[in-house]
Amino acid sequence: MAKTSPFEFVQQVRREASKVTWPSQKETGITTLMVFIMVVFASVFFAVVDMALHYGVGFLLGTGG
Repeated sequence: MAKTSPFEFVQQVRREASKVTWPSQKETGITTLMVFIMVVFASVFFAVVDMALHYGVGFLLGTGG
């Protein structure tokens, strides 16, 4: 692999950074909202599964759940 000088490296980084397409503020807001909604759904789902397993194991072991 050829060695690159620090100056060439900075130029390459700038060229690559100029190719990046950043999301708009609206896209970022919608995506963030969707992430929060999915976190809430996942939290509720795992809480319900945890409670069901807790009561199921308690019933099987005879501790009353």
